[in-house]
Amino acid sequence: MSDQTTVAVLGAGGTMGRPMARNLAQAGLDVRAWNRSPEKARPLESDGVQLLDSPAAAAQGADIVVTMLADTDAVLESVSPALGAAGADVLWLQMSTVGEEGIERCLALARERGVGILDAPVLGTKQPAEDGALVVLASGARELCERAQPVFDAVGSKTIWVGEAGAGTRLKLVANSWVLTVVEGTAETIALAEGLGVDPQLFFDTIEGGALDLPYLRLKGKAILAREFEPSFSLRLAAKDARLVHQAARARELELPLFAAIAQRMTEGSENHGEKDMSATYLTAARGQ
Repeated sequence: MSDQTTVAVLGAGGTMGRPMARNLAQAGLDVRAWNRSPEKARPLESDGVQLLDSPAAAAQGADIVVTMLADTDAVLESVSPALGAAGADVLWLQMSTVGEEGIERCLALARERGVGILDAPVLGTKQPAEDGALVVLASGARELCERAQPVFDAVGSKTIWVGEAGAGTRLKLVANSWVLTVVEGTAETIALAEGLGVDPQLFFDTIEGGALDLPYLRLKGKAILAREFEPSFSLRLAAKDARLVHQAARARELELPLFAAIAQRMTEGSENHGEKDMSATYLTAARGQ
């Protein structure tokens, strides 16, 4: 019998899930995949990934099940039948961004099924996912580390072990709060410059090389100035993540109005521009110009 680890990837057709599944296969793991829209995952077949028509079929006999889906409901709906079909000693790597309430629901399901779980969301967007350069924010029982590490090494450039399960999700919320702040701040700064009749490029020239300069600001600023909103990470998902940050702050009775405003603005923008890149939040800020 082969000692090759079998990994089932649920959500293998998304912006993140597809390159993650590809990198797992290229790392020599036996990858079985499922996606709600099969055509989005079809390119993986040329990478040696076996596509199946249900979560249970993908997880049949799997050693590890990876969930990389849009939200908590999608995760639980797909993983529940998958865990029943997987190997007796299956390890569940929950790598989606689901927020505090979401990860508690996932942990409860894992306890109910008696399976090991690591809460391991990732930091990064389309290009880092394609490059296998995501940052994995792993949390849970450290005795599961050795089994999970080949997966983390295949999809990421760095793994940060945070603590007990749930800690990875909390760190992801903190990291996302900064990402979302930069994106919304960039969008509104450009909208302000244009509204004042100032060439936005002069702003970038002004901060160049100084303490206020930031690569991610320039990356999103370039996209906005070119009006190129090909999704690296969609505004729809960014709005969901912003709401999760706001919910976490509100649950702790923290007075953080910035995150409430970002969640409201991105949610508003996602109604018309949800499948565009999250930098398309600019289109809402500049709507009146």
